[in-house]
Amino acid sequence: MEASPAPAAPEPRPRRTGYRRLPVQQRREQLIAVALELFASRPPEEVSLDDVAEAAGASRPLVYRYFAGGKQQLYEAALRSAADELTGRFAVPVSGTPSEQLSAVLERYFAFVAEHDAGYSALLRGGSVVETARTSAIVDDVRRAALRRTLRHLGVREAGPRLTLLVRSWIAVVEGASLSWLDEGRALPVAELLDWLVDQFTAMAAATALHDPQTAEVLAGGSPDLAC
Repeated sequence: MEASPAPAAPEPRPRRTGYRRLPVQQRREQLIAVALELFASRPPEEVSLDDVAEAAGASRPLVYRYFAGGKQQLYEAALRSAADELTGRFAVPVSGTPSEQLSAVLERYFAFVAEHDAGYSALLRGGSVVETARTSAIVDDVRRAALRRTLRHLGVREAGPRLTLLVRSWIAVVEGASLSWLDEGRALPVAELLDWLVDQFTAMAAATALHDPQTAEVLAGGSPDLAC
């Protein structure tokens, strides 16, 4: 009589890949970075805490340990991280003509737009289920930073109402152009889009200068190539 075959050993339970213990601050930064990648590729309402936990090689309770407010708190932290990164791209290069400098800043801005595609669109269009007064304030902070950097680029310490309106309006044009560029599948080459936006600023500034001495002085003195 043949002996019965020994029962097969149970298969080892699959372990979550990528998990490793990290210092508190490093783990928090990792979760924010992972969340930012997910929010960049999909509208925020389509990203769950489970998605973040899986992508980070962590557990849902661990995510809650660092973000007790859940997805909303994590989204706001990721948004702040993205806002800080975008604000850092507003730095104006020291070389080149004013138009070339402005174009360089726009190039970095559109690189950010391309990297954060879906999340950027959802953020600017609003209406997201995770949009709150705090998230709107973060976006407004970025716009104010863009206003300050642009005025500094123009050599203006204190802008009057018309010059401020000009720059704010142009920032809105940049945002609208970026959304259109994404909607149209990035069909227009970035270089052509940047040239168009610089031309838009020049045209808007020229029109404003007809009614505002400060803008006229900026065009005539601080940025000669924009006055062409």
